Amino acid sequence: MGARKRQPSLAQLRAFAAVAEYLHFRDAAAAIGTSQPALSGAVSALEETLGVSLVERTTRKVLLSPAGERIAVRARAVLDEVGALMEEAEAVRAPFTGALRLGVIPTVAPYLLPTVLRLVHDKYPDLDLQVHEEQTSSLVEGLGAGRLDLLLLAVPLGVPGVTELPLFDEDFVLVTPLDHWLGGREGIPREALRELQLLLLDEGHCLRDQALDICREAGRAGAAPVTTTAAGLSTLVQLVAGGLGVTLLPRTAVAVETSRSSQLLTGYFAEPAPTRRVALAMRAGAARSAEYEELAAALRTALQGLPVRVVQG
Repeated sequence: MGARKRQPSLAQLRAFAAVAEYLHFRDAAAAIGTSQPALSGAVSALEETLGVSLVERTTRKVLLSPAGERIAVRARAVLDEVGALMEEAEAVRAPFTGALRLGVIPTVAPYLLPTVLRLVHDKYPDLDLQVHEEQTSSLVEGLGAGRLDLLLLAVPLGVPGVTELPLFDEDFVLVTPLDHWLGGREGIPREALRELQLLLLDEGHCLRDQALDICREAGRAGAAPVTTTAAGLSTLVQLVAGGLGVTLLPRTAVAVETSRSSQLLTGYFAEPAPTRRVALAMRAGAARSAEYEELAAALRTALQGLPVRVVQG
């Protein structure tokens, strides 16, 4: 019987997959939390084990060889399967133990996380909840790549392979300066949005897209020229307080954000008010899907005290 061939290690495959993704040794090393020499050594060891050249190193950049391009696909598939194996093993253990990597969008995190964290602390004390605040596109990418387990964000996503567990619907509220003609009013028609100087979040925030959709539904052909935007709701509200325009806030954010200034008023739309839906999202067929569905049910109960309309699963 011939000598058994050496097999690549997971560390070698992980190092090469990172190089294939970033095409840069320093960036790849940072992405997987190792040093550049260690990463380079792991890739060289993989080349020796496989007996093929995987990368072409130049003074300026890293290129994959033809063999490297093919093997990168296989390496990523192996790592994905190992991740699924670990998730399966974690699910077999006692439920609600081990790590749960939760991704949350910035327009939800400050207002819902207190409820989420309190629930996990009280009901699931053995769960290692790890929170990552990112924009929607990054969260969806992280869920698909296995970097995240569960998302808390606005839906619908319309992403194949992702299952949404609706939690609640909430109205949008108009936030204005003190002297604005719509400040403090109720029963505001959506058509009023046609003429307003609406302040928006930066590109990439789903709340920006939702605000623009609401304007289009109100019959507004497009947004007024955007000269001022903000990276977060806190800055956006301060711009309103300074008289630069008006904005839309989800109802869960109103108490927190408007309490920071005495120069603001809130206005409420006539029914049916514009709304957004917030949900948990998981990979379809996730090994821990039963846990995630139970967590969603527990969250619906915990959210009863917020100004939202809970969606029964």
